[in-house]
Amino acid sequence: MTTTPMTPAEDLGIEVRGLVHSFGDHGVLDGIDLAVPRGTVLALLGPNGAGKTTTVNILSTLLVPDAGTVRIAGHDVRTEPDLVRSAIGLTGQFAAIDDLLTGHENLVLMGRLYHLARDEIRARSRDLLERFDLSDVAGQRPATYSGGMRRRLDLAMGLMGRPDVVFLDEPTTGLDPRSRREMWDIVRELVADGVTILLTTQYLEEAGALADRIALLDGGRIVAEGTEAELKRLIPGGRISLRFADAAALARAERVLAAESVHPDILSLDVAGRGDTATLRDLLNRLDGERIAVEELAMHTPDLDDVFLALTGQARHTDRPEEARR
Repeated sequence: MTTTPMTPAEDLGIEVRGLVHSFGDHGVLDGIDLAVPRGTVLALLGPNGAGKTTTVNILSTLLVPDAGTVRIAGHDVRTEPDLVRSAIGLTGQFAAIDDLLTGHENLVLMGRLYHLARDEIRARSRDLLERFDLSDVAGQRPATYSGGMRRRLDLAMGLMGRPDVVFLDEPTTGLDPRSRREMWDIVRELVADGVTILLTTQYLEEAGALADRIALLDGGRIVAEGTEAELKRLIPGGRISLRFADAAALARAERVLAAESVHPDILSLDVAGRGDTATLRDLLNRLDGERIAVEELAMHTPDLDDVFLALTGQARHTDRPEEARR
C-alpha cells in the first residue's frame, strides 16, 4: 500500500491517527490514519456507506470518536473543539442555507456566528459575494438560485471565518458540468491561498483533477493512499501500443514481441507493460536489433475507475443506514 510521506506535525493541516468509531455494535472506522500537509488537497474515496461522511463528521467535531487522535490545524478535536470549529469550514452535499434570508443575509448570519466585528462582516461578505459571482443576486432569497449558485453561497458561508481547513463533502453532487468546473476553480483558489482541503466525492475525475493525494476507504480502513499516478501503478492493466509502417513490419514485430493483441487494420499491436523507462528501452532495443522501425508509440495505464474497482468493495461494509443509501 502506498503510504503518506512523513511530514512534521506542525506542517499538517489534518492529522488522524488510529481513528475508530462505531454506531452501537456496528463498526464503521477501524484505525484510520491520515496526514494532510497544509495547503494541499486530500480526496477521500470509497464505496457508498464506507464511512466517508462519518470521517468528515468526526473531523469537524460533529461526532466524538471512540478512539484515536485527530488534530485539525494543530487543535485536538476532543480537548479543543471550539478552536477546531473556529479553524474550519464545512460544505456538505446539501447546502445549509436559510431560504428565508437573502444571500447577503446568510453571510451576515454566519459572520455573527463567528463573532466577527460588524465592519469585518460587511467587508468579508462583500468580498465573498464578488469572489463567488453572487453580487447581482445578493439581495434575493436562495430559493431563486440555481443549484450551482446555492452551492457557491454555501461554500462562501463556510469561508466567512477565514478557515485554515475546509471539508468538502461531495460538494458538486447534482451540479451540471459547467457548475462543477466553477467549483473546481474555487477549490484551486483556496489551495493557492494556503487552505487545507479534505474532499469526498463520487466523481473520480474530480479527485484526479483536484487532489494532491487520494486515499481509498473501504471496510473501515484506508486500503491505499498516494498520488493518482502512484495508485494507478498498484494494479495491472498497463499496455504499450506500437504502430508500424506496413504489414510486413507488423508481422516481424509480432514474431519478436510477446504481443497481447494485434490490430492488422491499423498496423498496430499491444504489449503488456507499465510504460516505465526500463520497459520502453528494452522494447525499442529489441525492435531496433531486428531493424524494425516504429511509426508511433503510445502508453496506456489504468485509470482511477480501474483502481477504485480493483481496491474497494471487498468488505461489503456499510455505515449508518442514511449513509449506506448514498
